[in-house]
Amino acid sequence: MPTDLEPSSPEPVATAPLPTQVVVDATYSLPGIAFCCAAGEPPTTIYAGLSDFAIHRIDTAAEKPQPIRLGEASHDSYVTGLVRAGDRLISGGYDGALIWWNAADGEQLRRIETAHDKWIRGLAITPDATRLVSVADDMRTKVWDVATGEQIADWGDHEVKTPQGYPSMLYAVALSSDGQWLATGDKTGEVLVREFSGAAGSIVARLQTPVMYTWDPRARNHSIGGIRSLAFSNDGQSLAIGGMGKVNNIDHLEGPSRLEIFDWQAGVKLHEIEDTQFKGLVEALRFAPDDRWLIAAGGDHSGFVSIYEVGEGKLLAQSKTGSHVHDISLAPDATSLVTVGHQQATKVLL
Repeated sequence: MPTDLEPSSPEPVATAPLPTQVVVDATYSLPGIAFCCAAGEPPTTIYAGLSDFAIHRIDTAAEKPQPIRLGEASHDSYVTGLVRAGDRLISGGYDGALIWWNAADGEQLRRIETAHDKWIRGLAITPDATRLVSVADDMRTKVWDVATGEQIADWGDHEVKTPQGYPSMLYAVALSSDGQWLATGDKTGEVLVREFSGAAGSIVARLQTPVMYTWDPRARNHSIGGIRSLAFSNDGQSLAIGGMGKVNNIDHLEGPSRLEIFDWQAGVKLHEIEDTQFKGLVEALRFAPDDRWLIAAGGDHSGFVSIYEVGEGKLLAQSKTGSHVHDISLAPDATSLVTVGHQQATKVLL
């Protein structure tokens, strides 16, 4: 065993070749809109949270994969956040509830009925699966003990109202791969980064992405956009932020898909990337194991998967998926992924 005088050697960083294409390999029908997903064991098993209030399991390695509902229990509304903790799943929903499930048979193990006062938008879990983070439209960021369900922390540092005086929304959450940093992103384009390994959860950085928020004072007196996805690089140095550029007609997701990458500790924006061909919200982001490239997925009325080289921010490959993408699950070897969205899951080869 290493001691303080004998530091352990760092784990080798896995590498994956730079993708040169994005190929839709297979599609699987879903009985509703999938808002979130989590990989099972083996990772070819995908769990998806749907608009039918339930979780469904898909074995993508099966000859004819079919979604199978997990158990008989359900949320009272859409399932909008999902993570896996060993042999358990934890879901969050539009109903504000958190539910712990047995991943094998769907038995409901624990239910926190009013974990949040409004729609739970996203969940994140620490690498050791001991702590869960939830964000919701009550503008609260909450931390939970995975083993007991006890609430550990409750932070409310995002603005409750937009600059125009309307309710804001807290869409996105991400943890760094070492569990040290926590990022949350809201509707108006502000990201807060916290020091997460301590109990206080002190804010160490505030990042602004105002282009991702569009306010229409004339035609609709309404807004659209916001930060819809966050991802730390595996070395923890960069933070990718996904959303949509400025929109002319806020009744439609017609804005360019938008991605901003920061050296968040220095407060320096490294890249601003907009795509006017593959439009809509960037709903999911994942870095490659060696941080050389980044996946951005989302959509408008249809969906897309785009791959960017991180160093120069250049596009490497992209493809339409046929269905708006809400979440993705990247294979451990980073050569394929599964997207989930509107009535469809899609296996994509990289």
